[in-house]
Amino acid sequence: MRLQQMIGTAVMASALALTLWGCPKEKATPGGSPSTTPGTNGAATDDVKGTRKLRIAVIPKGTQNSYWVALKQGADAAAVADPNIEIIYQGPEPEDNPTAQVDVFKTQVNNKVDGIVLAVIDKDSMVNPVKDAMAKGIKVVTVDSGLAKEKDSSVCYISTDNVKGGADAADTLAKAIGEKGEVGMLYFQKGSGSSDEREKGFEDEIKKYPNVHLVQSREAREATKAADETINMLTAHKDIVGIFAANEPNGVGVANVLKQRKLVGKIKVVAFDTSDQEVQALKDGTILALIVQNPYQMGLQGVQAAVKSIKKQDVGAKSVDSGLTVVTKENLNTPDVQKLLNPGK
Repeated sequence: MRLQQMIGTAVMASALALTLWGCPKEKATPGGSPSTTPGTNGAATDDVKGTRKLRIAVIPKGTQNSYWVALKQGADAAAVADPNIEIIYQGPEPEDNPTAQVDVFKTQVNNKVDGIVLAVIDKDSMVNPVKDAMAKGIKVVTVDSGLAKEKDSSVCYISTDNVKGGADAADTLAKAIGEKGEVGMLYFQKGSGSSDEREKGFEDEIKKYPNVHLVQSREAREATKAADETINMLTAHKDIVGIFAANEPNGVGVANVLKQRKLVGKIKVVAFDTSDQEVQALKDGTILALIVQNPYQMGLQGVQAAVKSIKKQDVGAKSVDSGLTVVTKENLNTPDVQKLLNPGK
C-alpha cells in the first residue's frame, strides 16, 4: 500500500510539472495562419542569439481571397528579409465584419505586439482603437483602406489611389461600349474607404460621358450575393450593356451570371483584382479588363514602415500610392503584369 501511495505521488508531481511548464505547441490564430508566438499574453519571441524579435500583427479585412493572400506574402517577405521580425497574421471571420475586426485588433493590442499593419473595414469605428493603440506605443500602419481623418491617425497609409481606380474603370468601360448605353455598378461596402472611393471615382468619371448612364448601383460582398444582385440589376434594366464590379467577389459573381445566361460579350465587365477565376474570365472574354492593385507591396511596405517607426527611423511620406494597372488580354502576358499576378516569384 505504501509503495502504491509513493507511485501515485510521483505521477501527480509529474502531471503538475507538465501543467506548470507545458509543452511548446503551435498556437492557432483564429481567422488566419498559425501564430508561432510562444508563451502567454503575446510574450516576445527570442531568436537563437537571445535578441528580441519585433512582433508585427497583420490584420486584413479577411483571410481567404487571393488579394489578402498576396498581402500576407508581402508581409512574410519583409520577415524573411529581416529575421528579427515575426509576423502574426489574423483577420476577422466572416470577412468584412467591422465588429469582428475591432475585436481582433484589440486582442493584438492586449497581446502587446510592437506594431500592426491594418486594412480597415470601417473607417469610422476603427479610429478610436487605433488612437488608443498608438497612445500605448504600438505603431499602426494602415494599408488598402484607411481611417477617417487618416492624416491624424496612423503612422502612414499605403494604398491604391482608389478614386483613380474607379475613374480608370469608368473610362475603360465607356470606351468598350462605344461611349453610349446603360451601365450598372456593384460596390462592396458603404463606410469602407476603398469601396466609397472607387464608387466616387466611377460615378464622377462616368458623368463625363453624356450618353452613358449609370442606372443602378448595388451592394454585394461575396460572389453568391454578387450573382444575385447582378440578376436583379439585369431584370430591372434590360438594356444594360456594361457593369463595373468594384472588388474580386463581385467580379466573380458577375462573370458567373454572364456565362450562365450566355451574355458573354454582350455585356462588358470591368472588375477589380486578380483571382484565378477573374483572370480566367479575362482570358475567355467574360471580363473585359481588370483594375489590378499591388497588395504584395502593401504588405511588404506596411511591415517595413511599422518597423522603421518602432525603431524611430524616418518612415517617409505619410501617404503612399502603391500603384494600379489596367490589365486586358493584350497586356496580360507581359513581364510587368505577370509579376503583379504572381507576386514573390
